[in-house]
Amino acid sequence: MERKTPETKPAAQPREDRLKAALKANLARRKAQARARQAPGADKAGQTGDRKD
Repeated sequence: MERKTPETKPAAQPREDRLKAALKANLARRKAQARARQAPGADKAGQTGDRKD
């Protein structure tokens, strides 16, 4: 008696599609946040220079 490994369920493809879309959206959001941090007006340390030490 041999056991057959179950084939990938048909529902796996939509799940992979959803995960792929979620990862793409997450990456786009992170890139947008990084670009916002590099906005003009910030010095090289990422600080605006409002504080006086």
